[in-house]
Amino acid sequence: MKEYPKYPPQDAPHSDVEEIKRRSMYLRGSLLETLADPITGSIPEDDNRLMKHHGSYMQDDRDLRNERHKQKLEPAYQFMLRVRAAGGVVTPEQWLMMDEVAHKYANGTIRLTTRQSFQLHGVLKWDLKNTIRAVNDALLSTLAACGDVNRNVMCNPNPFQSEIHAEVYHWASKVSDHLDPRTRAYHELWLDGEKIIDSRDNEEQEPIYGPVYLPRKFKIGIAVPPSNDVDVFSQDLGFIAIVEEGQLKGFNISVGGGMGMSHGDSKTYPQVSKVIGFCTPEQLIDVAEKTVTIQRDYGDRAVRKHARFKYTIDDRGLDWFVQELTARLGWSLETARPFHFEDNGDRYGWVKGSNGKWHFNLFVQNGRVKDEDSYLLMTGLKEIAKIHTGDFRLTPNQNIIISNVSPNKKKNIENLIRQYGLTDGQHYSALRRSSMACVSFPTCGLAMAESERYLPTLLDKIDPMLKEVGLEEESIVIRMTGCPNGCARPMLAEIAFIGKGPGKYNMYLGGGHTGNRLNKLYKENIGESEILGSLKPMLAQYASDRFTNEHFGDFVIRAGHIRETFDGQDFHAQG
Repeated sequence: MKEYPKYPPQDAPHSDVEEIKRRSMYLRGSLLETLADPITGSIPEDDNRLMKHHGSYMQDDRDLRNERHKQKLEPAYQFMLRVRAAGGVVTPEQWLMMDEVAHKYANGTIRLTTRQSFQLHGVLKWDLKNTIRAVNDALLSTLAACGDVNRNVMCNPNPFQSEIHAEVYHWASKVSDHLDPRTRAYHELWLDGEKIIDSRDNEEQEPIYGPVYLPRKFKIGIAVPPSNDVDVFSQDLGFIAIVEEGQLKGFNISVGGGMGMSHGDSKTYPQVSKVIGFCTPEQLIDVAEKTVTIQRDYGDRAVRKHARFKYTIDDRGLDWFVQELTARLGWSLETARPFHFEDNGDRYGWVKGSNGKWHFNLFVQNGRVKDEDSYLLMTGLKEIAKIHTGDFRLTPNQNIIISNVSPNKKKNIENLIRQYGLTDGQHYSALRRSSMACVSFPTCGLAMAESERYLPTLLDKIDPMLKEVGLEEESIVIRMTGCPNGCARPMLAEIAFIGKGPGKYNMYLGGGHTGNRLNKLYKENIGESEILGSLKPMLAQYASDRFTNEHFGDFVIRAGHIRETFDGQDFHAQG
């Protein structure tokens, strides 16, 4: 086998971000002094890089940029704060805390993310500490919600097999806890923990990550077939639960997924992960840790666009990775076991779990929990949380499950659902129920085009086309993002729009309905009229010519509109 050189962090050519992390003394930097500066609502870029590891990005309201510039004011700086909840499971008390801090310190809304996390937008610098303390007091955390570390570990909500979900969630939580950064900087900065002066002992501070952490972010997800709602093949490291005769036997392991790319740069591409073997539940944490350390040691620390785990594997090959993983584990993976996925969407409405408790999957358009004049979603959920004795589960599709409702509580919660008009989305088209969008404007600094604010308007114009040809109940996975970073996993959608400029999008077709295949560029830099003009005849053709149970993504490939793509290295090829 070809041998590849090993580049430990101390010897690798470093990007500027690597130097920032190295100088930061385990994520401390000058954040303490910066946050206390009363002159500006912003922070220096070096500290902003470190803030990501603490769960926050500095942003500004882009809707106000020009006006504030005319007034000779600095931009309307604010912070997005991300709150981790492994597997997306939170208690009613934690939900009430999020509601309270959203109104007290943020913009009065809660954003449910595609990684089963919360986001708060509009938090001012002066309120960051109080917000993070409130989150921590409720036994949640913002640590490692962003940054060059393992992010929130995703887990299939799976309300049907309650016992299996409980067991898989247990392992998701253990993996998440095991891969948390160990630096005391978080407690010192936000929770008034005892300051550790000049402690640079690597083993004490970060036994897994070391002093410069990972080259880029790292994502883990656990799927429970037949549902692939976590889009397990989009993860750097995926675990696919193998359930036989009602028992969790272990997990198939997939490696090397990732969604982000850059427009116009063919060296960057999305990728789907590949299954390499099977492990028992007790081996799960060992596999996760050793995989992370391989990326720590071999990931590209010179070029951040090439620093994700997918490139580490594609550059060296799966055989190399399996050999390296086996050497670090000291044992070999078993052969992967059979599994089958049916979809990657949510099922809405009431479902009874195998433990006799009930679950209500609530549709939340693009994950934005807020009150509007005609729809008091946020207030309704707050009132439910006050009487609910189960839990809430954030789904990977930006929805929320009111979960583990006891039979004697079900009627009371049903009354509140009815009182506030909370919906399972059944009055919407199946296309809308299968849609996702990233936040984009006005807060995301990377946004090139609208997403969350525009997708519902576009769907208002696509829905009549579907109804006209009898497809309003046909589930088609459709996603939109304001840039190509892939936050809503658009490259796996059957129809996707990725922002290219104001009002302009690249249109992609042909992703797999179960999240197993990439889509491909169909038309570039188009606006609404061309989007609708392209979709109308294609949807009519699909309605008339499709095979029984044929999904739209499969149809556009069979009909010759786009070429099938299973490997990101072919993503930019023509066709």
